Amino acid sequence: MASRFLSRCTRLLAICPQASSSASRLHTLTTHPLTEYPPWSQSLILPSIRHVSLAAGPVQADEPNITFTRTELDIRVEKATTPQEVLSLWAEQGGSANQAGMCLVQLSRLAVEKKDIDRANILQDPRCADLLEALNSQVNGVWNGTLVSVLRALSILGVPSTAAVMSSLQTEALWRLRRFNYRHLSSLADWASGWKSQGQGDELLTSVLKQLELRWTELNDPRTVTMLMTRAARLSPPLMEKLEDKALELAEKFSSEDIRRATLAVALQGRRSVPLLRALSYHLHQKPSSELSTPLLLDIVFAYGKLHFHQTQVCQRMAAELLPRLPEMSSTDVMRCSKSLAFLKWLHLPLFEGFTQHFVKNSEKYSTLQMCNLLMSFAKLNFQPSNKEPFFMKVHEALESSWQSLEPFVLTDVVWALCVFQQAKPEFIAAVTNPEFQSKVTGGSGARAENYTLKVLHIAASGQLESGIQNTVPLPAVLEKHDKPSLTPVQSTLHKALQILTENRTKALRKDISTMYGWNIDAEMVVDSENKPIDLENLEAPHLPGGGGTERLPQGARRLAFMAWEFPHFTSRSKDLLGRFAMQKRHLQLAGFLVVEVPYFEWLELKTDWQRVSYLKDKIGKAVAEDMAK
Repeated sequence: MASRFLSRCTRLLAICPQASSSASRLHTLTTHPLTEYPPWSQSLILPSIRHVSLAAGPVQADEPNITFTRTELDIRVEKATTPQEVLSLWAEQGGSANQAGMCLVQLSRLAVEKKDIDRANILQDPRCADLLEALNSQVNGVWNGTLVSVLRALSILGVPSTAAVMSSLQTEALWRLRRFNYRHLSSLADWASGWKSQGQGDELLTSVLKQLELRWTELNDPRTVTMLMTRAARLSPPLMEKLEDKALELAEKFSSEDIRRATLAVALQGRRSVPLLRALSYHLHQKPSSELSTPLLLDIVFAYGKLHFHQTQVCQRMAAELLPRLPEMSSTDVMRCSKSLAFLKWLHLPLFEGFTQHFVKNSEKYSTLQMCNLLMSFAKLNFQPSNKEPFFMKVHEALESSWQSLEPFVLTDVVWALCVFQQAKPEFIAAVTNPEFQSKVTGGSGARAENYTLKVLHIAASGQLESGIQNTVPLPAVLEKHDKPSLTPVQSTLHKALQILTENRTKALRKDISTMYGWNIDAEMVVDSENKPIDLENLEAPHLPGGGGTERLPQGARRLAFMAWEFPHFTSRSKDLLGRFAMQKRHLQLAGFLVVEVPYFEWLELKTDWQRVSYLKDKIGKAVAEDMAK
């Protein structure tokens, strides 16, 4: 069968018109009848046939097994230090289209290195026009590597996308796609994605991305992987998935800079690939301190914060690396780092104390917005600085002359943060609760409007409960959630245990209450002097928007608020509440509640209803005893 197949191929090749280089061999073949040679011998004397493909043009000198000799022009152009020198060399010696491309690449390199070079003057020079003409007229003679480089070079020099030479180069690149290696394809994708906004390379980019998706297994260079993840992959989700797999495979070979670029790439695209992040974190942790620059560490912290990815060992290592570098860090660096760690809900006390000292010593270098971001980061984590007085004195000094000019949403956030620390001035609270101001932050619909409505209510509650400022203006109504989130396991089992505790008396228990202070209570109960639940349907309830019933609390009765603290309510790897929930607990206590805290790490250990009911009775008894002791 094999000999029959070769015989048929030989006959077809014998009658197929070939290039002039094959003519002599074909002539020799035709002088002898095909029958004089066995099929296998005829196939050996026939010239090799170049397969038809999209790759047009001559064999490239940068392909494997092809050697070339550098000319004097190549050497002198490479050593040139000014654009005029490059142009003079071309005018004196001339050269091939490939050498014209090399000259243009050198011109672009010099234009980037020397900022004072006028690129428009270079393009207007007749010698440069001659370079472009030589390149355009013989574009099929340009080597693959030069073709890729010259596209980027012309874009840097400012050649418009409508120029004939740009169209010729892109068309030639399209024809050669199958002959480009993965490095060439990656460079093309990088160029086309970078210049897409200027209308260049749209068609080429689509074709290159398709080739990259089909040939991704050829990729074996960490730097190329991270470059593609940063630039081209955001335009092709399927390619990004393949690049993540390849990055996971090559993670051991990644340098610190490769790790930074890969981590930032997935963070900026919102891709939380946990296996990849774990692998990159492991290899980052093995790197010596000399490779961990401050900008690199800040970028890694930013990426972790954006993806809510926490890796304790790496976070501890980064904090240990950053702590001694604090004196050299700028206000922007401190703000970025604190904000990223706040997103991670990770409080490293020595580092945050260092942030506080940095602000106190360099407060004049912080802009108002940077100071606001630092304050909001502290409030989110409920971080109470040890040098609280000088810190808040500097904060109020900075706000004194600038708070009225802050953007409404920023001002609301800042005042809310000050309320967490009980540092909000009455004029701040009055400004935020003003009806005209409220309309700017609570108007509209959606999650953002709902979030700021609650913040305005929290600020008003802070003024009323902590500063004695009575609300003389209408506050936004408590939002009624039509699509309430489903109950968590802690909440549902808590409700069930409370129903058992109250013997299923519906009038003795309220569940999932929205208060006029903007805080939600998981369950509410009133107990008498013997800690037994009593009906609360007809009792006054000043915390409810409607005010509840008309009867006052009986003598010795106490109002209980049950709060199910979930995992997200705490700072990472601790039992300390975040600032939002610490303020909620404080406000409810000031509103007349005894807060019965039910943290998840205790509640989930209880496996039976009997255990849960006993736990709640014990909690109620302790809360009442503490209140009596006061």
